[in-house]
Amino acid sequence: MFKNDHIAFRVRDLDNAIAFYTDKLGMALLFRETDEAHGEAFAFLELEGGNLELLESLETRMPTAPLPEPPYTPHLAIATDDLGAFAGSLAERGVPILKGPMTIPGKVTWLYITDPDNNVIEFVQWLDASS
Repeated sequence: MFKNDHIAFRVRDLDNAIAFYTDKLGMALLFRETDEAHGEAFAFLELEGGNLELLESLETRMPTAPLPEPPYTPHLAIATDDLGAFAGSLAERGVPILKGPMTIPGKVTWLYITDPDNNVIEFVQWLDASS
């Protein structure tokens, strides 16, 4: 049997990425480390069902990537109980929505954002209680 441990995103600037995920999205920072032996700095943020790891290479500069194009993969999907309220809080915090909200009536509603390094994050609210 498998259990999700964590998802990892590569970032250009670990401090900037941590600030985005904690200040803009409200995630809790679990810890941050610099691993000189392996040439990286990393941080783990709390996320139910498997944490989020942010990785910054100390040796190789991450290239600037264009904004993602549909189908927006790969991405991290995070469940929320009230997507409308969450979308409003994104606007209050100055986080632009990449696409959405989109809805399949009676089933699901979702939207996409990107972090400062163009990693795609989907926020999803399942409307059908049987899902």
